[in-house]
Amino acid sequence: MTNRGRARPSQVRPRPPSTGRPAPAKVRPRTPAAGRVASHRRVERTRRLALPFRLLFAAAVLALGAGVLFVANGGVGRAAAFLGSTLAGFVEDLSSTPAPSVAPPVVADSPVLVAPEEPYTNIPTVDLAGHVPENIVGKEGYRIRIYVAVGDQAPGQIAELAVADTTAFVVAVVELSEGTNTFTATIAGPAGESEPSPGISYVLDASKPAIKITSPKNGAVINGKSVEVKGKTQGRSNLTLTNATTGASVIGAADVSGAFSLIVPISAGSNQLNLTATDPAGNAKSATITVRKGSGKLTVALSASAYQIKVSKLPEPVQLSVIVTDPDGKALANAKAVFTLTCNRVPAIVSRSIPTNGSGRAVFTTTIPKGAARGPCSVTVTIHTMDLGATTARTIVTITR
Repeated sequence: MTNRGRARPSQVRPRPPSTGRPAPAKVRPRTPAAGRVASHRRVERTRRLALPFRLLFAAAVLALGAGVLFVANGGVGRAAAFLGSTLAGFVEDLSSTPAPSVAPPVVADSPVLVAPEEPYTNIPTVDLAGHVPENIVGKEGYRIRIYVAVGDQAPGQIAELAVADTTAFVVAVVELSEGTNTFTATIAGPAGESEPSPGISYVLDASKPAIKITSPKNGAVINGKSVEVKGKTQGRSNLTLTNATTGASVIGAADVSGAFSLIVPISAGSNQLNLTATDPAGNAKSATITVRKGSGKLTVALSASAYQIKVSKLPEPVQLSVIVTDPDGKALANAKAVFTLTCNRVPAIVSRSIPTNGSGRAVFTTTIPKGAARGPCSVTVTIHTMDLGATTARTIVTITR
C-alpha cells in the first residue's frame, strides 16, 4: 500500500503559546541625562553583620551543606556529629580570642619629702612634710608610705596614709631615735609601689657639747685691754663669751671642726669670763675661767761688771748686761737691746742692736778709754719689742782716783 493519497506533514514551526502580552519593542539604550542621574538618591546599604557573626553564619551554611551530602549517602549520624563538632570548634575559637583590654595601670612617680633647714634637734618628735605627683591627687587606691632607717640599719615602714585632694601632705609627731634618722617615702597604688623618694635626715642629739678652753689658762695675767679666748667645742656651735666683772659680752660661732676664737674687753684686777656653747641641736653648756689684768709694762734689769774703776787703770774693759721680762714676768726673747756708755772727756760709746736670748738676756762688752775724767759714767739701755713697745733702763759706773 502506498502513501500517495496522504497529505505531507507541514514544515511550518509551531508558534509558542501566547502569554497575552505584546512582544517588547526593541529600543536602543540611551545614556540618561546628567541632571536625571544627579536627581536619584544613592542607594544606602544596610549595616553589615559583625565579623564574628558572619563567620559563624558561613560555617553554619558549610556544615549544613556537608550534612545534606552525608544524609544522601546514609550518614545521618555522621552528619549530625560533624555539624556539632564544627559549630563547637568555631564557638570555642571565638571564645578563646582575647577581647581588647584596658591599658594596665602605671606605677606612680615617687613623692618628695621636705628637708629640714637644720637636721640636728634635741626634740624627740618631728612633723614630716612632703608632696605627691599631681596625676594621682584625689584618686582612689593610692597611699603614701613612710620609711625610716636609723644609723646603718635597713629602712622600715612607720606610717601609711591615703593620698588627699592636694599634692601636699604632713605626717605629724613622728618619733625619732637617738642618732641619724633617714626618712624616705613611696606611693603604693594599683600597679605596685614606687621607688623610694630621696632621703632626708634628722639627727636626734640630747647631749651637751664639750668645751675646752686652750688659751688663756685659768688665773693668767693679761697685760692688755682685752683677752682672746681660744678653744674647741662641737662643730657649728653658737658661742657667747661674757665678762661677768664688766658685763661686756661678745658672740661668735665655732667652725665645722669646732675651733673658736673670741675677744672680750677686761678691766683692772680680776675678771671672770663665762663661755656658753649651744650646739646645732639646741643643747647648751658653759665654762668659766678667771684672768687678771696686769700692768702691761716690761721689766728691764741692767747691770755692769764693775761699778767703780780707778782712773789710773784706764783703759779698763767693762761688761754691760740686761735681762728683759714681759708683763707676765716671763723672760722675753728677741727683744732688741741698744747700750750707750757716756763718760766725761771721751766720746760716747753706742752698741749695735743686740737681741735677747731665750732667757731674756743681752750682753755688751766695751772699754772705758784712757782720758776719761773722774766722775760718773752714764750707762743706758733701750729695749724695743714688736708687741709690747719700748722701754729704757739706766745705771752708773764711777771713775775714781
